[in-house]
Amino acid sequence: MKYSRKDAKAYAREHMKGIWAAALMPFRDDLSIDEDGFRRNVAHWTDDLGIDGLFIAGKQGEFFSMSIEERKRSFEIAVDACAGRGATIMSCSDQNMDVVIDLARHAQKVGADYIVVHAPILHFFKAHDETLLNYYRTIASKVDIGIALWSHPDSGYLMSPQLCNQLADIENVVAIKYSVERPMYKELTRLAGDRILVSTASEEEWFDNIVELGWQLYLCSSPPYLLQSATDRRMRTYTDLAFGGRIEEARAVRDSLNPVRAALRGTRPPEKPHAHQKYWQELLGQVGGRVRAPLLELTEEERAATRRAFEACGLQAGLQTGLVRKAV
Repeated sequence: MKYSRKDAKAYAREHMKGIWAAALMPFRDDLSIDEDGFRRNVAHWTDDLGIDGLFIAGKQGEFFSMSIEERKRSFEIAVDACAGRGATIMSCSDQNMDVVIDLARHAQKVGADYIVVHAPILHFFKAHDETLLNYYRTIASKVDIGIALWSHPDSGYLMSPQLCNQLADIENVVAIKYSVERPMYKELTRLAGDRILVSTASEEEWFDNIVELGWQLYLCSSPPYLLQSATDRRMRTYTDLAFGGRIEEARAVRDSLNPVRAALRGTRPPEKPHAHQKYWQELLGQVGGRVRAPLLELTEEERAATRRAFEACGLQAGLQTGLVRKAV
């Protein structure tokens, strides 16, 4: 590791900055992991798009369809592919705490920068706080690596800002991906922003959160590589302008992406987010690939509608050398 447990918060404050993206995992036609394709995507995302860090084997990456060994292998590939290019945060989320700890230790061993752990589903519970404090304290006691919390409605509940404020006191808890409404993450920023980096997955709120809340970290979803290309890096541009205090210029660039956002959002079937995003990747020249069951593939009609919207949205789809896959 590049830091000690006691220095985890300070290290994250200094280094966990900018645009981070949640990586989709490409699968071949036989549904094996396309390691070469993933490496090409990582090189493109970091070198061409200016993405600062990658969130590996999360929900976008279909961790729920992977074996434990595949999840570990994805950590290893990402660390190797990101070396000298960008940072990594590995999703160790699982319902079984032993699996979480096993994955966390593996991430630390292979050189990941951080890990992220989703709040677990808690069956039959009416009050969660003491259980969740015990959950995260137990995991944190088993590793030295910096941990990001992750609260999302998928758990069946949301961790309150007050609970997250308590969790922020854990020595190696460094950040949170807080998938909640703005009043909740604004309150958590007020309560705990001096101890952990607060972020949320909404790219549409990122600019406002830089300007109004002083955020330094977008953590994260897939827009950094779906809204950009090697010749059209508007998310990177507006982020850097906002960080530099050039607010109105940044706002104009942010707003110019609205047609791209509308095309991406408006063609996405609600039950097929992974397949849709992978096809959009292919339209951009990235490696998309298949989804694993039980996820659904796009129909030909859905692909055609997506392609028409993509071609009309104004995103300049210039390709980096080496990204040669074409969508059909």
